[in-house]
Amino acid sequence: MKIGILSRNQSLYSTRRLIEAAQQRGHEVAVIDALRCYMNINSSEPEIHFKGQQLSGFDAIVPRIGASVTFYGCAVLRQFEMMGVYPLNESVAITRSRDKLRSLQLLSRKGVGMPITGFASKPDDVKDLLEMVGGTPVVIKLLEGTQGIGVVLAETRKAAESVIEAFMGLKANIMVQEYIKEAGGADIRCFVIGDRVIAAMKRQAQEGEFRSNLHRGGSATLVKISPEERRTAIAAAKAMGLNVAGVDLLRSERGPLVMEVNSSPGLEGIEKATGKDIASMIISFIEKNAAAKRTATRGKG
Repeated sequence: MKIGILSRNQSLYSTRRLIEAAQQRGHEVAVIDALRCYMNINSSEPEIHFKGQQLSGFDAIVPRIGASVTFYGCAVLRQFEMMGVYPLNESVAITRSRDKLRSLQLLSRKGVGMPITGFASKPDDVKDLLEMVGGTPVVIKLLEGTQGIGVVLAETRKAAESVIEAFMGLKANIMVQEYIKEAGGADIRCFVIGDRVIAAMKRQAQEGEFRSNLHRGGSATLVKISPEERRTAIAAAKAMGLNVAGVDLLRSERGPLVMEVNSSPGLEGIEKATGKDIASMIISFIEKNAAAKRTATRGKG
Protein backbone atom coordinates (compact mmCIF):
# COMPACT_ATOMS: atom_id res chain seq x y z
CA MET A 1 0.00 0.00 0.00
CA LYS A 2 0.94 3.64 -0.39
CA ILE A 3 0.45 5.41 2.94
CA GLY A 4 0.64 9.16 3.51
CA ILE A 5 1.39 10.63 6.94
CA LEU A 6 0.18 14.18 7.49
CA SER A 7 2.92 15.53 9.75
CA ARG A 8 4.89 18.76 9.90
CA ASN A 9 8.09 17.05 11.02
CA GLN A 10 9.20 13.55 10.04
CA SER A 11 11.83 13.45 12.81
CA LEU A 12 9.16 13.51 15.56
CA TYR A 13 9.09 10.21 17.48
CA SER A 14 5.49 9.28 16.55
CA THR A 15 5.95 10.08 12.85
CA ARG A 16 9.30 8.27 12.74
CA ARG A 17 7.85 5.13 14.36
CA LEU A 18 4.91 5.04 11.95
CA ILE A 19 7.30 5.33 8.98
CA GLU A 20 9.45 2.47 10.36
CA ALA A 21 6.44 0.25 11.07
CA ALA A 22 4.89 0.83 7.63
CA GLN A 23 8.17 0.20 5.78
CA GLN A 24 8.88 -2.97 7.80
CA ARG A 25 5.50 -4.28 6.62
CA GLY A 26 6.40 -3.54 2.99
CA HIS A 27 4.46 -0.32 2.42
CA GLU A 28 5.51 2.83 0.59
CA VAL A 29 5.36 5.88 2.89
CA ALA A 30 5.31 9.62 2.21
CA VAL A 31 5.36 12.32 4.89
CA ILE A 32 3.27 15.32 3.89
CA ASP A 33 3.25 18.72 5.59
CA ALA A 34 -0.42 19.74 5.48
CA LEU A 35 0.44 23.45 5.53
CA ARG A 36 2.50 23.04 2.34
CA CYS A 37 -0.43 21.43 0.50
CA TYR A 38 -2.78 23.34 -1.77
CA MET A 39 -6.00 22.06 -3.23
CA ASN A 40 -8.07 22.09 -6.39
CA ILE A 41 -11.66 21.73 -5.21
CA ASN A 42 -13.96 20.67 -8.04
CA SER A 43 -16.81 18.23 -8.56
CA SER A 44 -15.15 15.91 -11.06
CA GLU A 45 -11.55 15.34 -9.93
CA PRO A 46 -10.53 16.93 -6.62
CA GLU A 47 -6.76 17.31 -6.36
CA ILE A 48 -4.05 17.99 -3.77
CA HIS A 49 -0.69 19.43 -4.76
CA PHE A 50 2.47 19.40 -2.64
CA LYS A 51 5.78 21.02 -3.58
CA GLY A 52 4.63 21.43 -7.18
CA GLN A 53 3.52 17.81 -7.57
CA GLN A 54 0.03 16.32 -7.62
CA LEU A 55 -0.48 13.80 -4.81
CA SER A 56 -2.10 10.63 -6.12
CA GLY A 57 -2.23 6.87 -5.69
CA PHE A 58 -2.55 6.88 -1.89
CA ASP A 59 -4.44 4.02 -0.25
CA ALA A 60 -4.50 5.47 3.27
CA ILE A 61 -3.68 8.67 5.12
CA VAL A 62 -2.55 8.95 8.76
CA PRO A 63 -3.36 12.39 10.19
CA ARG A 64 -0.82 13.66 12.76
CA ILE A 65 -2.32 17.15 12.85
CA GLY A 66 -1.17 19.52 15.60
CA ALA A 67 -3.82 21.49 17.50
CA SER A 68 -2.56 24.81 16.11
CA VAL A 69 -3.17 23.69 12.50
CA THR A 70 -6.46 21.83 13.04
CA PHE A 71 -8.50 23.95 10.60
CA TYR A 72 -6.18 23.70 7.59
CA GLY A 73 -4.98 20.19 8.43
CA CYS A 74 -8.55 18.89 8.51
CA ALA A 75 -9.32 20.69 5.22
CA VAL A 76 -6.44 18.79 3.57
CA LEU A 77 -7.57 15.52 5.17
CA ARG A 78 -11.12 16.13 3.91
CA GLN A 79 -9.74 16.57 0.40
CA PHE A 80 -8.01 13.16 0.66
CA GLU A 81 -11.34 11.70 1.82
CA MET A 82 -13.06 13.22 -1.25
CA MET A 83 -10.42 11.51 -3.40
CA GLY A 84 -11.43 8.13 -1.90
CA VAL A 85 -8.34 7.71 0.34
CA TYR A 86 -8.92 5.80 3.60
CA PRO A 87 -8.34 8.07 6.64
CA LEU A 88 -7.11 6.49 9.89
CA ASN A 89 -9.24 9.10 11.67
CA GLU A 90 -11.85 11.05 9.73
CA SER A 91 -11.63 14.85 9.55
CA VAL A 92 -15.06 15.28 11.17
CA ALA A 93 -14.02 13.11 14.14
CA ILE A 94 -10.80 15.08 14.64
CA THR A 95 -12.66 18.41 14.51
CA ARG A 96 -15.22 17.05 16.99
CA SER A 97 -12.57 15.90 19.50
CA ARG A 98 -10.54 19.13 19.25
CA ASP A 99 -13.53 21.21 20.36
CA LYS A 100 -13.30 20.61 24.13
CA LEU A 101 -16.81 21.85 24.84
CA ARG A 102 -18.45 19.91 22.01
CA SER A 103 -16.58 16.73 22.94
CA LEU A 104 -17.79 16.94 26.54
CA GLN A 105 -21.36 17.53 25.37
CA LEU A 106 -21.12 14.43 23.14
CA LEU A 107 -19.73 12.35 26.03
CA SER A 108 -22.55 13.64 28.23
CA ARG A 109 -25.16 12.65 25.64
CA LYS A 110 -23.70 9.12 25.46
CA GLY A 111 -23.74 8.80 29.27
CA VAL A 112 -19.94 8.55 29.55
CA GLY A 113 -18.61 9.48 33.01
CA MET A 114 -16.77 12.82 33.23
CA PRO A 115 -16.03 15.56 35.76
CA ILE A 116 -18.90 18.01 36.40
CA THR A 117 -18.19 20.90 34.04
CA GLY A 118 -19.44 24.47 33.87
CA PHE A 119 -19.16 26.71 30.82
CA ALA A 120 -20.00 30.39 30.60
CA SER A 121 -19.32 33.37 28.39
CA LYS A 122 -19.88 36.21 30.84
CA PRO A 123 -21.21 34.76 34.07
CA ASP A 124 -23.34 37.28 35.97
CA ASP A 125 -22.74 35.19 39.06
CA VAL A 126 -19.34 33.48 39.35
CA LYS A 127 -20.43 32.22 42.78
CA ASP A 128 -23.30 30.26 41.21
CA LEU A 129 -21.02 28.88 38.47
CA LEU A 130 -18.61 27.59 41.13
CA GLU A 131 -21.42 26.06 43.20
CA MET A 132 -22.76 24.39 40.05
CA VAL A 133 -19.56 22.29 39.80
CA GLY A 134 -19.45 21.51 43.53
CA GLY A 135 -17.47 24.46 44.88
CA THR A 136 -13.73 24.93 45.29
CA PRO A 137 -11.18 23.63 44.66
CA VAL A 138 -11.91 23.78 40.92
CA VAL A 139 -9.92 23.32 37.73
CA ILE A 140 -10.20 26.19 35.26
CA LYS A 141 -9.28 25.39 31.65
CA LEU A 142 -8.82 27.44 28.52
CA LEU A 143 -10.80 25.78 25.71
CA GLU A 144 -7.88 26.33 23.33
CA GLY A 145 -5.20 25.01 25.73
CA THR A 146 -3.10 21.91 24.97
CA GLN A 147 -0.57 19.75 26.84
CA GLY A 148 -1.59 21.21 30.19
CA ILE A 149 -1.10 24.84 29.12
CA GLY A 150 -3.96 27.10 30.23
CA VAL A 151 -5.04 24.77 33.06
CA VAL A 152 -5.23 26.28 36.55
CA LEU A 153 -6.14 24.74 39.91
CA ALA A 154 -7.95 27.31 42.06
CA GLU A 155 -8.07 26.12 45.67
CA THR A 156 -10.24 28.89 47.12
CA ARG A 157 -13.28 30.84 45.97
CA LYS A 158 -11.26 34.06 45.94
CA ALA A 159 -8.56 32.48 43.73
CA ALA A 160 -11.19 30.99 41.39
CA GLU A 161 -12.99 34.31 41.00
CA SER A 162 -9.69 36.09 40.25
CA VAL A 163 -8.64 33.55 37.61
CA ILE A 164 -12.08 33.49 35.94
CA GLU A 165 -12.22 37.30 35.85
CA ALA A 166 -8.67 37.45 34.40
CA PHE A 167 -9.52 34.95 31.63
CA MET A 168 -12.80 36.75 30.92
CA GLY A 169 -10.88 40.03 30.66
CA LEU A 170 -8.76 38.43 27.92
CA LYS A 171 -11.99 37.32 26.16
CA ALA A 172 -10.87 33.70 26.53
CA ASN A 173 -13.32 30.79 26.46
CA ILE A 174 -13.05 28.75 29.65
CA MET A 175 -14.46 25.68 31.34
CA VAL A 176 -14.71 25.22 35.09
CA GLN A 177 -14.47 21.60 36.29
CA GLU A 178 -14.73 19.87 39.62
CA TYR A 179 -11.37 18.85 41.07
CA ILE A 180 -11.08 15.09 41.55
CA LYS A 181 -8.93 15.03 44.67
CA GLU A 182 -8.84 11.25 45.02
CA ALA A 183 -7.07 10.96 41.63
CA GLY A 184 -3.95 12.21 43.47
CA GLY A 185 -2.50 14.11 40.51
CA ALA A 186 -2.56 11.01 38.30
CA ASP A 187 -4.51 10.03 35.22
CA ILE A 188 -4.72 6.96 32.99
CA ARG A 189 -3.97 7.26 29.27
CA CYS A 190 -5.80 4.49 27.42
CA PHE A 191 -4.67 3.94 23.83
CA VAL A 192 -7.66 2.82 21.75
CA ILE A 193 -7.41 1.23 18.30
CA GLY A 194 -10.75 0.23 16.77
CA ASP A 195 -12.86 -1.29 19.52
CA ARG A 196 -9.97 -2.29 21.82
CA VAL A 197 -7.77 -0.65 24.42
CA ILE A 198 -4.41 -2.00 23.27
CA ALA A 199 -2.25 -0.27 25.92
CA ALA A 200 -2.60 1.85 29.05
CA MET A 201 -0.24 3.88 31.20
CA LYS A 202 -0.55 5.82 34.43
CA ARG A 203 0.77 9.39 34.27
CA GLN A 204 1.73 10.85 37.63
CA ALA A 205 2.27 14.57 38.17
CA GLN A 206 5.56 15.61 39.73
CA GLU A 207 5.65 16.83 43.33
CA GLY A 208 3.69 20.06 43.84
CA GLU A 209 2.01 19.81 40.41
CA PHE A 210 -1.52 18.56 39.64
CA ARG A 211 -1.15 18.30 35.83
CA SER A 212 0.08 14.85 34.87
CA ASN A 213 1.03 15.67 31.25
CA LEU A 214 4.44 14.26 30.29
CA HIS A 215 5.19 17.68 28.75
CA ARG A 216 4.79 19.14 32.26
CA GLY A 217 7.32 16.76 33.80
CA GLY A 218 4.93 13.93 34.70
CA SER A 219 6.15 10.31 34.77
CA ALA A 220 4.61 7.32 32.98
CA THR A 221 4.31 3.72 34.19
CA LEU A 222 2.52 0.59 33.00
CA VAL A 223 -0.90 0.18 34.62
CA LYS A 224 -3.58 -2.53 34.71
CA ILE A 225 -7.01 -1.09 34.00
CA SER A 226 -10.39 -2.38 35.12
CA PRO A 227 -13.11 -3.66 32.77
CA GLU A 228 -15.12 -0.50 33.55
CA GLU A 229 -12.17 1.73 32.62
CA ARG A 230 -11.73 -0.27 29.40
CA ARG A 231 -15.42 0.13 28.50
CA THR A 232 -15.35 3.86 29.30
CA ALA A 233 -12.31 4.49 27.08
CA ILE A 234 -13.83 2.60 24.14
CA ALA A 235 -17.18 4.39 24.56
CA ALA A 236 -15.41 7.78 24.63
CA ALA A 237 -13.49 7.07 21.40
CA LYS A 238 -16.70 5.83 19.73
CA ALA A 239 -18.60 8.96 20.85
CA MET A 240 -16.04 11.04 18.92
CA GLY A 241 -16.03 8.67 15.94
CA LEU A 242 -12.27 8.06 16.28
CA ASN A 243 -10.59 4.81 15.17
CA VAL A 244 -7.42 5.68 17.06
CA ALA A 245 -7.53 7.76 20.23
CA GLY A 246 -5.76 8.51 23.47
CA VAL A 247 -8.45 8.64 26.15
CA ASP A 248 -7.43 10.27 29.43
CA LEU A 249 -9.28 8.97 32.49
CA LEU A 250 -9.33 9.98 36.15
CA ARG A 251 -9.96 7.37 38.82
CA SER A 252 -12.70 8.75 41.05
CA GLU A 253 -14.93 7.48 43.85
CA ARG A 254 -17.80 7.24 41.35
CA GLY A 255 -15.82 5.35 38.72
CA PRO A 256 -13.67 6.36 35.72
CA LEU A 257 -14.15 9.92 34.45
CA VAL A 258 -13.03 11.04 30.97
CA MET A 259 -10.95 14.21 30.94
CA GLU A 260 -10.09 14.34 27.26
CA VAL A 261 -10.11 12.34 24.03
CA ASN A 262 -7.00 12.95 21.93
CA SER A 263 -7.19 12.30 18.16
CA SER A 264 -3.39 12.37 17.62
CA PRO A 265 -2.03 10.58 20.70
CA GLY A 266 1.75 10.50 20.97
CA LEU A 267 3.47 7.13 20.78
CA GLU A 268 6.69 7.81 22.68
CA GLY A 269 5.42 7.82 26.27
CA ILE A 270 3.12 4.84 25.91
CA GLU A 271 5.49 2.68 23.83
CA LYS A 272 8.27 3.23 26.38
CA ALA A 273 6.00 2.68 29.40
CA THR A 274 4.36 -0.48 28.04
CA GLY A 275 7.05 -1.93 25.77
CA LYS A 276 4.43 -2.46 23.05
CA ASP A 277 4.93 -1.85 19.32
CA ILE A 278 1.89 0.40 18.96
CA ALA A 279 3.03 1.85 15.62
CA SER A 280 2.81 -1.64 14.03
CA MET A 281 -0.66 -2.17 15.54
CA ILE A 282 -1.81 1.07 13.88
CA ILE A 283 -0.42 0.00 10.49
CA SER A 284 -2.06 -3.43 10.89
CA PHE A 285 -5.41 -1.69 11.57
CA ILE A 286 -4.95 0.40 8.40
CA GLU A 287 -4.14 -2.71 6.33
CA LYS A 288 -7.40 -4.41 7.36
CA ASN A 289 -9.66 -1.39 7.05
CA ALA A 290 -8.23 0.27 3.93
CA ALA A 291 -8.49 -3.09 2.15
CA ALA A 292 -12.10 -3.48 3.34
CA LYS A 293 -12.93 -0.01 2.02
CA ARG A 294 -11.41 -0.81 -1.38
CA THR A 295 -13.42 -4.04 -1.58
CA ALA A 296 -16.63 -2.21 -0.63
CA THR A 297 -15.95 0.50 -3.24
CA ARG A 298 -15.36 -2.13 -5.95
CA GLY A 299 -18.59 -3.88 -4.89
CA LYS A 300 -20.55 -0.67 -5.45
CA GLY A 301 -19.03 -0.29 -8.90
